Amino acid sequence: MQNPLRDPADRRLPRIPEPCALVIFGVTGDLARKKLIPAIYDLANRGLLPASFVIVGFARRDWSHGTFEEMAREAAKSHARTPWREDVWDRLCGNFKFVPGTFDDDDAFDRLDATVDELRDSHGIPGNAAFYFSIPPGAFPTVLKQLKRTGMSDNRQDGGGWRRVVVEKPFGSDRDSAHELNDLVDRVFTAPDVFRIDHYLGKETVQNIFALRFANAMFEPIWNSNYVDHVQITMAEDVGIGTRAGFYDDNGAARDVLQNHVLQLLALTAMEQPVGFDAEEIRVEKLKVLRAIKLCDDLEATAIRGQYTDGWVQGRPVEGYHAEANIPDDSTTETYAAVQIGIQNRRWNGVPFYLRTGKRLPKRVTEIAVVFKEAPHMPFADYDTQILGNNQLVIRVQPDEGVTVKFGSKVPGTGMELRDITMGFGYGETFTESSPEAYERLILDVMLGDKTLFPDANEVDASWAVIDPLEEFWAGTKPEAYESGTWGPTGADLMLQASGRRWRRA
Repeated sequence: MQNPLRDPADRRLPRIPEPCALVIFGVTGDLARKKLIPAIYDLANRGLLPASFVIVGFARRDWSHGTFEEMAREAAKSHARTPWREDVWDRLCGNFKFVPGTFDDDDAFDRLDATVDELRDSHGIPGNAAFYFSIPPGAFPTVLKQLKRTGMSDNRQDGGGWRRVVVEKPFGSDRDSAHELNDLVDRVFTAPDVFRIDHYLGKETVQNIFALRFANAMFEPIWNSNYVDHVQITMAEDVGIGTRAGFYDDNGAARDVLQNHVLQLLALTAMEQPVGFDAEEIRVEKLKVLRAIKLCDDLEATAIRGQYTDGWVQGRPVEGYHAEANIPDDSTTETYAAVQIGIQNRRWNGVPFYLRTGKRLPKRVTEIAVVFKEAPHMPFADYDTQILGNNQLVIRVQPDEGVTVKFGSKVPGTGMELRDITMGFGYGETFTESSPEAYERLILDVMLGDKTLFPDANEVDASWAVIDPLEEFWAGTKPEAYESGTWGPTGADLMLQASGRRWRRA
């Protein structure tokens, strides 16, 4: 008999996972300190972790349990979203364990295996464990082979329990390397247990695209080539490469951002309505979009890349890319990429999608701008509409998460002058509860086994099928220089100007 107090349709009941362990490889790195540990504290503060939950840190530092706990406390206190509560931390830190070792150390992985198995008796965790790869992509194969060797990747069918793996992007450096990594992961874990994480999909505003499009009758009828002139997707950063020189110079903006974040945003924007709101149905529709992407024939004019030079950002002088630590003087890696693509299906035929990402731009912003066609007939005098632009619907992913609509309105006065105005919705102004950080949602989904917000291997493959031809075209060429603090190279502006368009001022 079902307990009427545990009705799954009751939204007042939080989704709480089964007792489990989260094993973090590379727990001393920036990702773990600034994102993962604070997100776990926030989940605990919101009452969303199971009563039996253990964090197992694995790193090459020769740390004691107390040192690990001290590092975790400082990380959570400095970067957590929710208020600090000592009682919450005391409960959480009592379930910390640390295993020192390197990835090629068999003894260390044997100790890790024993530590995870001991949790059955010490914490009542029946074999449930998620392994989070907060490590460089080059270390993935070694760790996967160790998990296979020790049997830690095997679902504990005899005593219950599941084993899952969380892999951070980039997933490969091209289509071939992605295939190799997929094959390796599939030999170690079963497909349903592999979670490829793209933290942008955990952001509330990105998830709100589903609600905006499919829960409202006013947008979907005009969400097609009959009404949309073009779409712009921008991911701009005002910072440089920071401490990521080794990774960034080997990859560049297209591999680092276009292949995952930007193409995922495009897929959500352009996909058809899924049959249901579950992982498989959503992936089916996203994959159709990714496989329908077509690059323009003239890549010289529609695939632009740049590299930042000295300039000013936020009122302070900054150095160019070649002056960054550990960057070769002759590096031709792009820090900016802008591409025009088309989607070959009935809904979007003839609508250009403009994608851009870059570092050392004037400000940090990620947004999707759907720009509509002009009204078919204007009964107003030309001089009354000369400053009137196209209608726009803008989904702001970060910062200032929300949605704005831009449309024309009469200026007060005796004449019929028209100009653009905006009407906006902001999460921070509308809802009393602040939006969870992306990693809060995604870590919780991993423990729940919910793959709705995680790309699968086919999506990764289709994304690389778009990026690889760009990298092949750019190979051996020099990126166009752009001054730090500007919106990128001149070629990106010319790409839109060729069709009478221009980039939206974000």
